[in-house]
Amino acid sequence: MPPRARTVAVLGTAQTLAWASTYYLPAILAVPIARDLGTSVPTVFGAFSLALIVSALLGPHSGRAIDHWGGRPVLSVTSIVFAAGLALLGFAQSTAVMFIAWTLLGVGMGAGLYEGGFATLVRLYGKDSRSAITGITLIAGFASTVGWPLSAWMSTTYGWREACFAWAALHLVLGLPLNLSLPQAEPPKPAEPGAVVDDAPEVPMRSVVLLSFVFAATWFVSTAMAAHLPRLVMAAGATLATAVAVGAMIGPSQVAARLLEFGFLSRIHPLLSGRLAAGLHPLGVAVLALFGAPAAMVFGILHGAGNGILTIAKGTLPLALFGPAGYGHRQGLLTVPARIAQAFAPWLFGVCIDRWGAGALVVSAGMSIAALVALLALKPTQAREQRATAGS
Repeated sequence: MPPRARTVAVLGTAQTLAWASTYYLPAILAVPIARDLGTSVPTVFGAFSLALIVSALLGPHSGRAIDHWGGRPVLSVTSIVFAAGLALLGFAQSTAVMFIAWTLLGVGMGAGLYEGGFATLVRLYGKDSRSAITGITLIAGFASTVGWPLSAWMSTTYGWREACFAWAALHLVLGLPLNLSLPQAEPPKPAEPGAVVDDAPEVPMRSVVLLSFVFAATWFVSTAMAAHLPRLVMAAGATLATAVAVGAMIGPSQVAARLLEFGFLSRIHPLLSGRLAAGLHPLGVAVLALFGAPAAMVFGILHGAGNGILTIAKGTLPLALFGPAGYGHRQGLLTVPARIAQAFAPWLFGVCIDRWGAGALVVSAGMSIAALVALLALKPTQAREQRATAGS
């Protein structure tokens, strides 16, 4: 296997494990955890929200560490942190210990999910990282497909604690060796005497604010849909069977869209593909509003496709607009509002559904349209592209 393809395969597999055992864990284990600890399901999700906030606060620091040392040492440490957090969660006998475990998992999530993976690739390949970023999202796009059934099987067969222990063991016997096998990034080249060092080129604050808003708005929508999509579709008049079928189409739609990004869309600027993706959720909402429940599947496919491309855009847009220098730290800063939006999205959007039913889709469509407007306001400049090329 060519070295770059091997790196993508290794990192994509490690990312699949990281997402499956953290981000997608509460959907399956929240109910048995709450029952066993004598607490409520919303309390368990509150601990998960705390983990997202912790990951947001640590993201810039972990990104800076990857900028300096490369991804191999940082991601290897996250494998150990994930294992420790999952083991502590499995041993938890109280709500307080559960919160501590999720806080520890949040520390791992601050460096061990897509942002860390993207920064690792940019540290290795510079401005030529777009196809590699798409590659790991293609592989890790199956994290829920793998994680949900596996967590459910382990929980029902052995118990939720044993499921946590098994995920922890997988991080040590699979995730850690995979991350340790990643290529070591070359140390930064020493500056020549008298040379002006520009490892953190000036970035227009307007562009940073706009892109941060785009990430926050689109992550809010994607997290809200992940938590409430079946309920929304049923509120629009669909049956439970249809709602389940629509939910099942999200994953394949995301992967299909990422294949499109890997092929045809790779020829255009990430800003254009991001604009296209941001418009797909509102388009799906419009189709659902016009045709009702019979168009629910179209809505699901359009939302899934848009979300699939936007996941890639979160890695490729900062690279295309600002260049590879200081990418990890900048990526961490850009995603702080997005992680916080993720943390509150399930609760806030649930309140919207309680009040307005399927009308809550006006909120998600409005946020997506606002993100599209922000993307239209972003303009790549020739000077910035030349500086990005020179910085690589």
